This record gives sequence, C-alpha cells and structure tokens, in this order.
Amino acid sequence: MPVTADCHLHSSHSGDSHAPMEDMVRQGIAAGLDTMCFTEHHDIDYPVTREEPENIFLLNTDSYLYDLARLKEKYAGQIRLLFGVELGLQPEAFRPVSVYAKSFEFDFIIGSSHVCHGTDPYFPAFYENRTEAEAYREYFESVLENIKKFSCYDVYGHLDYVVRYGPNRDRDYSYEAYRDIFEEILHALIEKEKGIELNTGGLRNGTRDVHPCLEVLKRYRELGGEIVTVGSDAHSPQDIAADFDRAAEALKAAGFRYYTVFEKRTPEFKKL
Repeated sequence: MPVTADCHLHSSHSGDSHAPMEDMVRQGIAAGLDTMCFTEHHDIDYPVTREEPENIFLLNTDSYLYDLARLKEKYAGQIRLLFGVELGLQPEAFRPVSVYAKSFEFDFIIGSSHVCHGTDPYFPAFYENRTEAEAYREYFESVLENIKKFSCYDVYGHLDYVVRYGPNRDRDYSYEAYRDIFEEILHALIEKEKGIELNTGGLRNGTRDVHPCLEVLKRYRELGGEIVTVGSDAHSPQDIAADFDRAAEALKAAGFRYYTVFEKRTPEFKKL
C-alpha cells in the first residue's frame, strides 16, 4: 500500500461517531498502516438544529487524550498513534478557536469548513432557493475567508467538502467552473505556508473524485504546493484507509512523489 498513514480519523470522542478508539486502532494495524492520526471534531458555535443537538461537536479533549495515551502505550511498536484535531473554522469563533489550538500539544491540526454562514452544507436547507452553483460558490468564498483569517491549522481539510452533499454531488462540478476562487484559495494557502488534505471520504458518499478534485491538486502542485496529507475521514473501523490506492494514484497524477505526516506540528515527507 503506497500510503501507510491515515491522518483523518474519528472515534466515539467525536459527536458523529460511535466507534471505540481501540477498535479503530486494531483495524488500522490490520490494514497495514504504520501511522494513525486521530482528528476528533471540535466545532465551536456549531448551529443547533433538530438533527444536531447543542454542543454535539464540542470535544472533551482531556478524555480523548487520556484514551489516546493509554492506547499509544498498549500498541507501542505496532503502530504510531498521533494526537490531532479537526477544528471547524468560522470567522465568528476566531478567538476561542485560536485559543483552543494553543491549549494542547497537538501533533496535527486540520482546519475545516463545516459551516457556511450558519448552515452546514450537509443539510438540504443549504441548497434551497438557489442553484447548486450558487451554493457551491458561497461555500468556497467562505473557505477563502477562513484561510485568510485563521493561522492555527496545518492543512485545510476537504477543500470541496460541499460537493459531497450537493444535490448532484460533483456531477456538474469542476475546478474550471470555480477557477477564480480556487486561485485565491491556493495562493493564500501557499503564502501562509499551509498544506491541503487529500480526503477520500466523498468517494463513499457517491462523488466521482477525491477531495479536493484532481484538477485542484494539480494546480496546487503547479503553484509550488508541497504539503498534502491523506485521510480517509473514517468514522468507523471499516472505512480506515478506504480508497488509499485511489489517493496515491491521484497524488502521482497531480505531480506529487511524497505525502505528508505531521508530528509535533512538524511535517515529515513519506515517499509514495
């Protein structure tokens, strides 16, 4: 397996997973991974809805860290377990998010846009009373806003997350259709020395391509981008390292010969 580090994982410490962390670790070992980085959700000011109760994505970090430390000791020599977090970025939560990121000695921080102007694109309401293209563009513009405002992350997660849940997924979506905004996004990331994530989660949800799509990956590399982590976005053991062969093919097609793993917020490059 060309990619042996899964750097986007959720266990029962995340509000949308019921998987015991130890079950995830055992499956990662069985899948042939040498590194797993748990990136439990922490979304401050996530909107309260009928579907999502209050504080569902607020992480009990002490409990998470205790569980991880226990498993690191138990499985030492079998797999490297890293301490990560996936921060939901919203301009309104700038101060508490930035303070939180400095409060723990994380190995790795993913910055993600799960909420766009008060609504998670996961919900159909985000696409109501407008075209799919208008909804996608608003999401990408909010990503750019977050990239410019925040610096407390190492890579930006699933840049085109919105297409995972759009009415037609990525059927009518392409880099070219949003070239202007992606140019700004990629230039801003490179200027701030931040990386991006190749996320295979959308493939399990019916997308044709990885996140972000191959054209975005190619353009990031053309602009001089080098930092790309790989994550399955697994919320259950069976999805760990899912479609990693596809991820490696996409990286190579985009011009990458290495992928990235962060430990103590420092990137290391692993050959594909």
